[in-house]
Amino acid sequence: MKWVLIGASNIAQQWVAPAIRAIGDDIVGVISGDGARAKAFAEQHGIAHASDAIEDMRHWGADAVYVSSTNEKHESQTLAAAAMGLHVLCEKPLATDVAAARRMAQACEDAGVTMGTNHHLRHNSAHLKMREAIRAGELGPLVALRLTHSVYLPKHLQGWRLDNPAAGGGVVLDIAVHNADSVGFLLDAYPVSVTAMVGNTGMAKGMEDNAMSIWQMANGVLVSTHQGFNTPYAGVSLEVHGQHASMLGKGVLHQGPDGQLWRNDAQGARQIALDQHNLYERCLRHFHLAVSGQPNDLADGWAGVRSLAVAQAVLKSASQGCTVTVEW
Repeated sequence: MKWVLIGASNIAQQWVAPAIRAIGDDIVGVISGDGARAKAFAEQHGIAHASDAIEDMRHWGADAVYVSSTNEKHESQTLAAAAMGLHVLCEKPLATDVAAARRMAQACEDAGVTMGTNHHLRHNSAHLKMREAIRAGELGPLVALRLTHSVYLPKHLQGWRLDNPAAGGGVVLDIAVHNADSVGFLLDAYPVSVTAMVGNTGMAKGMEDNAMSIWQMANGVLVSTHQGFNTPYAGVSLEVHGQHASMLGKGVLHQGPDGQLWRNDAQGARQIALDQHNLYERCLRHFHLAVSGQPNDLADGWAGVRSLAVAQAVLKSASQGCTVTVEW
């Protein structure tokens, strides 16, 4: 498969471009709103074409695009790619509002192209083991999930995420969407209502850099989440608690293939062996499966709509000071 990168971003450079090549695909072009940045990125990574005009990519022989521009640009770029008959893998959040995300997913569906949301965490080997145990009923009736996903936002990523609400800045749109997709992936369902509070610890300007919320599933299972930008020593974890057993993933909410998984039941606590792998390479392989119509674990466009809807509900609940229904 031949790809165009829309957005000369840090994530494209560090994770996605290497993963594209690692699975045997090719990158034929890069698009950026800054033509000089696109050219420099292309030269650095040995990419043939570079431009600041998205229309140019129709001449590059591409099959798919990876969209990693700032969030407010995702919709127009995805619609343009779908109109050209190109498959789309888009960064999260899909857009800055749910209506735009719906239009993106629908446009790809109408054009007959595959759309994926780059929710890489569902490809973590601990998450896969957890889902397998939940589906097999090994934990018994589920009671609760807890996600601690508070980190320190690195200096090179702090820009618009901390001071530009129009671009989708703030910790909720950046991290809560990952938590929502992780819950959706593990439980095959998404929260139906949300109660939340947000705060500012002094890192962000005019928006939240810290948020906590409780989500309720349709079957009554409760989910507790914490996402933050200003906690360098917090650690991250995902816990699933059932009436017969609990599973704890430590350090699993990362981009890298790391973390540990523990199970605690009547026999005591024990560590579960994991087959660690590159999350982005697995995502791209499952993108191929989706394109070919085979069963896959890809977070499709509609999964991106749902995760964004949960994040928007968190913001609405915090703003209104009440429990709100998740609407997508």
